[in-house]
Amino acid sequence: MTDSSETYDSVSDAIENTPAEAENLRIRAALISEITEYIRRENLTQSAAAKLFGVTQPRISDLVRGKIDLFSIDSLVNMLAAAHLRVEMKVA
Repeated sequence: MTDSSETYDSVSDAIENTPAEAENLRIRAALISEITEYIRRENLTQSAAAKLFGVTQPRISDLVRGKIDLFSIDSLVNMLAAAHLRVEMKVA
């Protein structure tokens, strides 16, 4: 039996097929983390968060349960903007 284990820089690198897909996943995960932290910090119910972000309560449920694959970067940025939160970008 051969050792076929590979090492990756991150979990997203391990589960995505290309570096672009991995980067997209990392960005979406970071945005979701910020949104869920905002919801927690503001002590919002899912219904209140849905109203604030202009989405449905089931959409907020998906978000707080970490269903990253259901969200685009655009939709997450729109949600943050609805809460008057800014996204700052840095390319390294």
